[in-house]
Amino acid sequence: MSKILVIDDERSIRNTLKDILEYEKYEVDLAEDGNKGIEKVKNAEYDIILCDIKMPGLDGIEVLEHLNKIAPDTPVVMISGHGNIDTAVDSIKKGAFDYIEKPLDLNRLLITIRNGMDKSNLVTETKILKKKVNKKYEIIGESKAIKSIIEMADRVAPTDARVLITGANGSGKELIARRIHEQSNRSTGPFIEVNCAAIPSELIESELFGHEKGAFTSAIKQRKGKFEQANGGTLFLDEIGDMSLSAQAKVLRALQESIITRVGGDKHIKVDVRIVAATNKNISKEISERNFREDLYHRLSVILIHVPSLNERLEDIPLLSDHFIKQICDEYGMPKKTITSKGLKELQKISWTGNIREFRNVIERLIILCDREISDTDVLKFAAPLK
Repeated sequence: MSKILVIDDERSIRNTLKDILEYEKYEVDLAEDGNKGIEKVKNAEYDIILCDIKMPGLDGIEVLEHLNKIAPDTPVVMISGHGNIDTAVDSIKKGAFDYIEKPLDLNRLLITIRNGMDKSNLVTETKILKKKVNKKYEIIGESKAIKSIIEMADRVAPTDARVLITGANGSGKELIARRIHEQSNRSTGPFIEVNCAAIPSELIESELFGHEKGAFTSAIKQRKGKFEQANGGTLFLDEIGDMSLSAQAKVLRALQESIITRVGGDKHIKVDVRIVAATNKNISKEISERNFREDLYHRLSVILIHVPSLNERLEDIPLLSDHFIKQICDEYGMPKKTITSKGLKELQKISWTGNIREFRNVIERLIILCDREISDTDVLKFAAPLK
């Protein structure tokens, strides 16, 4: 049952609202002044709060400011019998969900409450979804190698320093990039990923910077690029070592000036983007072979993070096994399976050339093909790498 708090110094108003809302199947708490209302919010969770503006002691606007700090996601509807347009605007500016004048229009009040409940439910659902997404990209491991990487990522995250992440395919470079974003001051902004290796060289500039209508044959309308989409957030340039030299030159200019120009356009567009890049290539070798611009490398590598391969942290395999078994069993809707200690030892003997990506695939295969308990015999039979 949804819970509503009514803060009003007039007993008749409080009791009338309580009767009406309880008839509508809401649970209702009452507070006769701002201080008591704030105390109730500190000790209980409400789906929506109705607050009078003119009250002795703390007035409604002051109460609203307190509520924004202690319950920022709870919609607050301001009520007043002495209202004017300035009061209404001030309330909304300071975070009120809505403003209703006395005498109360019952239909409008109930519609406002329902809308507030919808907002409250949406906020809750968003938080749950965000937790699920964050869990999907959780970094698992207790080894010294991975702990030092996490510590470095957390240290650099609050800054706007550019980061270049290196490491083999499947080692978890994207997880580090996402952690940096989630721990940064830009965490509420977008995280936009571009796989530079997956985009043909003739399209990479349009993908990054966008294009104007008619810029090329298939450009039937204007399109924003990834730089603009990431404005205020983080742009993750994955496999940047595969980017063409012409695109590298434009990226370098964008980093130097924080300005981009769409393909086929001449308008300069200001962007506020943090760049995190990643590559599985030996950049020093790519520079010496003139496949990668040295000046771009220096722009990108304010902070260098090298992600260890799974073979460099085999002691994390028991934790990773448990994590992926739970995750995959949940996805398939089946009871959680277990793996024996001998099975874990066999997994630690394998050379994981595909790193975490390969390891997860093997765990999924074992879950599908084996019984409730996965043994060392199962690992030897089903987890053998390609010859």
